[in-house]
Amino acid sequence: MKREIIATTRQPAFTNAGSIIYMFLIFSVFLNLFGWLQSAIAQERKAYYIPEDYLAEPEEIPSFWISTVDDVNEFLKKNVIKGKLEVIGTSAGGRPVYAVFYGTPREGHGTTTFSGALGFRDVRAYRGPDHDKTVYLGLAAVHGGEFEGIVGMVNLISVIETGRDLRGMEWPDIGVLVEKLDRLILVPIVNPDGRDRLPLRMEAYQGTNHTVHEYLNTGGRPDGTIIGWPQIKEYIPWDDTIGFPGGYPNDAGVNIVHDDFFGNMQPETRALFDLAHREKPDLIINMHTGGASHMFAIRPFTETVLQPVFDAYITAVHTVLTEKGLQRSYDAGIEADPTRMPSGTFNLDSALNMHCGGLSICVESPPHGFTVSHSGGILSVMTLEMLLDTQLISHQESMRFLIDTGGRSAWTPSP
Repeated sequence: MKREIIATTRQPAFTNAGSIIYMFLIFSVFLNLFGWLQSAIAQERKAYYIPEDYLAEPEEIPSFWISTVDDVNEFLKKNVIKGKLEVIGTSAGGRPVYAVFYGTPREGHGTTTFSGALGFRDVRAYRGPDHDKTVYLGLAAVHGGEFEGIVGMVNLISVIETGRDLRGMEWPDIGVLVEKLDRLILVPIVNPDGRDRLPLRMEAYQGTNHTVHEYLNTGGRPDGTIIGWPQIKEYIPWDDTIGFPGGYPNDAGVNIVHDDFFGNMQPETRALFDLAHREKPDLIINMHTGGASHMFAIRPFTETVLQPVFDAYITAVHTVLTEKGLQRSYDAGIEADPTRMPSGTFNLDSALNMHCGGLSICVESPPHGFTVSHSGGILSVMTLEMLLDTQLISHQESMRFLIDTGGRSAWTPSP
């Protein structure tokens, strides 16, 4: 059974209203009318066809699973006390993009651009007088249909604020590491448009069938067939005649992983670029959900000098994940081997590195909606609690890696 579902996709408001406002400035009645029209247009919704059974949710959703735009924003407003909550930008559909800040920002400014600093052979010229500060930036939900990173980051914020995740489990190491970092910035939902397009908190488990997850995440046609990955990337901006775009793009139809970085960037991308330039993070962890039963990272298309740092990162973080029983096996020689990580192409992580010098890594979480079977038909099933542990340990060990290795100024020391 299928029915038409009205996806929560708001359209960008008028942008050419400046002259109208000026002309009718002295007439308050016209100003009020204009404001009403602007608000109505911003709330316009598109109709997409989603099979009704694709929106089924589990009967019981654990309390630690906070994943929707409204629930996340409410959590942040109520629970961020030690940190600072800030709107860093507004999405194409008019939704705020929130970030949480801990620690102290860099002070002072460099004397050149990042590119200029590379040409000068000294990154300190861009990073400024406190170049050796350690700054960690965590991103989630660049693709709105990938919930695991959102849940992990909400629980990470809970740990930082209270010492416990939303299950009540204590994570003392995280508290120690956050204190050792100079600066920590977390963006739980980079793409609120894409996330708000999917009217459910959690996907129902589908066994080894990934159709529902792929339809919701990477798009599908009205007959229920998926468009899938990487085919969804053929249309940027999205062509609405094809079908449902899933959670990949924003309301302008752009998958910001593959934005027009040297041209007309989307507002979410611009917000990330401005944030990265201001904070100059050493390490950027970009949480996604991939089609595998274990956590893995994609080798970034980035500066050659940062490739050995990526290798060391994989060895450090994945060794701990393996020891905790959260990978495919207990063999760290296999699970923490950086040569086994797939290589990426030019994308958001590449652009962030070339913009601010930080090592930006796409980390792919196992999904909650289906299970991947390995060769021989062996299933590796991760419970929701295991998925949360995987997220928190990945952040914990990423922060530890940054602290232990000293960040960009230590990774590529100046002559």
